Amino acid sequence: MQTLDITAVEQALYTDGFSGQQGAFSRRWASELDEDLVALFQEAIRLPNGALGRGPRRYYVEIHPERLRGFHEIATNPWLTGVCERVLGPDYQIIEVGFDVPLPGAFDQPWHRDFPAPPETVEEHRLTSLAFNMTTVDVTEDMGPFEIAPGTQWEPGTDFEHGMFPPRSAAPRYAALAQRKLPKRGDASVRSALTIHRGTAHRSWRARPALVVGVDAPGAGNADRHDLQMTHAYFASLPEEARAHLPARLVETLEPISQEHTIEGLVMGEP
Repeated sequence: MQTLDITAVEQALYTDGFSGQQGAFSRRWASELDEDLVALFQEAIRLPNGALGRGPRRYYVEIHPERLRGFHEIATNPWLTGVCERVLGPDYQIIEVGFDVPLPGAFDQPWHRDFPAPPETVEEHRLTSLAFNMTTVDVTEDMGPFEIAPGTQWEPGTDFEHGMFPPRSAAPRYAALAQRKLPKRGDASVRSALTIHRGTAHRSWRARPALVVGVDAPGAGNADRHDLQMTHAYFASLPEEARAHLPARLVETLEPISQEHTIEGLVMGEP
């Protein structure tokens, strides 16, 4: 991994609303993650409400962290933990682990943010949550790359539908700003979930899974949308520096996750 520059990441998050780290994880780690997500998706798609629609041929699945062989590496990754401490403070909390799966044939998504902007961001110009992504494949132009409109994390969104979807009349402005991301296996990115973004049309023959790890500053409140669970044994197996940031519900046996983070405006997508 390149020399870490956490200050530069913080600056990027407060300007563009997005930053990335090449080689944050090994390519072998990313290949194992791909195997795990493929198996978990096949499992989830067979269960009622196991996979949430994010538009035609797009799904989101929230998962139990211990179902991933590489979660320990995520919770202790020096780049990820360094960014969280710098931007969200020393008491940051990992509150969400899931993955997006755009499949062949997926349309462009409408421009959106993941939830309405909180007062801390609108009034105090302060970020209270971050979303990390790790691709499991080498993304190419035909695989429906992620697009982001830099700087839009500060838009108050008072005219956004549900606080999340800008008026369609604003779409050309976001398209003019858009940066298309083509990460490779092992790369990781971080963004404000408030930065306007979308997945693009998927014309490849294969899926493009991406792991999502949501992190909050204390009091941000996004944990209410999720159900982070761990068994007592798995939680105890993690190092203390990881456990301190995992407000998981501890259980004897993992329970099915009630998928709460539905984004209704993405269900239909755009043809």
